[in-house]
Parts: sequence; C-alpha cells; structure tokens
Amino acid sequence: MSFVAALALFDACAEVTGRPEAFALKWPNDVLLHGGKLAGILLETVAPAHLAIGIGVNLRHAPEPATLEPGAVAPVSLAEGLGADVGPEAFLTPLARAFEVRARSFATYGFAPIRTAWLDRAARKGETVTARTGSHEVTGRFETLDDAGRLILATPAGRQAIAAAEVFFAGGEAHAARG
Repeated sequence: MSFVAALALFDACAEVTGRPEAFALKWPNDVLLHGGKLAGILLETVAPAHLAIGIGVNLRHAPEPATLEPGAVAPVSLAEGLGADVGPEAFLTPLARAFEVRARSFATYGFAPIRTAWLDRAARKGETVTARTGSHEVTGRFETLDDAGRLILATPAGRQAIAAAEVFFAGGEAHAARG
C-alpha cells in the first residue's frame, strides 16, 4: 500500500500543479519536487486488519534544513518550488480521488501495474544509491523493484534485494525509507 499511496500522492501533485515532470518518487514512498523532499508517507498497522496511512505534504512551507538530521534530502514546498498556492482542503480532494483510483487498480490487478507505474516515476533509477540498515550498508546501481516492492541494487557482489533501509543518493543526501 505504500506504493499505492505514493502514486496517488504523485498524481495529486501533478493534478494541482499541471507539472508532472517536476515530481519523482523516492523508494518506497516519498515524493520529490525538483530533487527536494516534498512529501512523505508513513504506514502503520493499527490492528490485524487495519492500516493507518499518514501523508505529510509541504504545501506552502517546508521545514528549515537546520531542523533536519544531517544528510537528509533538502525539503521543498509546492509554493516555494513551483509557486503553487494550494491549501490542505484543495489538495485533499485530488489526493482522495487519486488514492481511490490507485487502490482500485491494486485490488483488481495486483501489484504489477502499481510497480510499473511507480518505476516510471522513480527518482535515481539507474544511478548509484546506498541503502543502510541498522546492521549493514549496500551500495549499488538502483536497477528495479522486485514483485514484493523491494529495492533491487546491482552490486559488485551481485543483485541484492533491500526490504527496508535508509537510502542515500550520491552526494550524501538521505531519507529514511521503509519497504
């Protein structure tokens, strides 16, 4: 569902700005605007059969970079990055509509079309990234996603599937990512 939510968020951003080319998706569920972090998604299992999805979007203002952890992807807002003046209520309708479409697609066709759509919008595909977990670090070329949504890196030791990690782009930018 994190990929469903990320695609819906991308779709809503593209709809309210008319600028889909300005956005990209960072594995597994962040939305970037011109390379800066615009939005993030957190998922939490509330009960065995329930999932809470939290979405944070920098509509008018972004956090001050000094308030972020060192190496985090620089934040940006729709207003600052594109001059788009969109309030929460005006953003919620396209987001809800896009989420319904993407969730229906997932329920009907499974993960394959979601995976394809996500990859079509992926940031840094084909580039070197570093995935850090609490116990190790893997650096490789971001190749694809597997059928479970794991990040596939081509490394000198072969292909590696990453289920959850903090992903760093070249240049040291990072943001926690959970698959």
